Amino acid sequence: MGRDLADAFPVARHTFEEVDDALSQRLSALMFEGPAEELGLTENTQPALMAVSLAVYRVLIDLGMKPLPEVAALAAGHSLGEYSALATVGAFGLADTARLLKRRGQAMQRAVPVGTGAMAAILGANLDDAVAIAEAARAAPDGKTEVCQTANDNAPGQVVISGHAAAVERAIAIAAERGFRKAIKLAVSAPFHCSLMQPAADEMAEALAAATIAPTAIPVVSNITAAPTTTPSEIRRLLVEQVTGMVRWRESVLAMKAAGVDKIVELGSGKVLAGLVKRIDPEIAGSSVGTPADIETFLKTV
Repeated sequence: MGRDLADAFPVARHTFEEVDDALSQRLSALMFEGPAEELGLTENTQPALMAVSLAVYRVLIDLGMKPLPEVAALAAGHSLGEYSALATVGAFGLADTARLLKRRGQAMQRAVPVGTGAMAAILGANLDDAVAIAEAARAAPDGKTEVCQTANDNAPGQVVISGHAAAVERAIAIAAERGFRKAIKLAVSAPFHCSLMQPAADEMAEALAAATIAPTAIPVVSNITAAPTTTPSEIRRLLVEQVTGMVRWRESVLAMKAAGVDKIVELGSGKVLAGLVKRIDPEIAGSSVGTPADIETFLKTV
């Protein structure tokens, strides 16, 4: 993860070294060499994904692309990616972003004992369908009410639910009974973006209260509101709410289109968000830039 960037571009290598120094951890060695199980721990995955996104952005700038405020109207990111977006537009420095995401990952892992929670993607369901399924799954056989909530509204036909493991299993069964083509349990280490994450939200409220946040150079579309924001106080509040709240990615993309955006470029590892953009609205041109070859191709278009 990120090794091809580090090998090809000194500025990318320096970005990874800066993250290593900020965390007092050889995260880059873990990214380049594994083991995958350790990199897959959310306290490592979160800063690692951010590091790749920021490395790609810095390489683009180093190779002559104008800064983001001169080439983009808005920035956005999915879940932890919102921190990456905020870092690219000046709200956070790189070192602070890395430390915040490390703490966010640790807090999320501590919030719920392993095995207590789960997440599942309900394919073919829209948001209203998923909300109804989650509500129906909350009632446990012993009469207690368990947590089951919509966690990510990713795209039409792809909504993720999160909560107690047994409730998520019930939701999967209910989805099948109601005719939805597939519900897939996700390989995650904790039930993100639901009320079980409240202890993590409390911890992030403390961390963000102590963090320096600057006004953004361009607005960032919030996961929580699906609306642009620029002010430090609002950014701080929304990042805390994001820990337990639903990621409104579908609505965020539609809000960007309504603001006049016709092209969305994903910077970082993978191509998931660009794929979701195309599913949300095929009229928006979605592309991904994450490898040296991607960078070479993209620079010919800007």
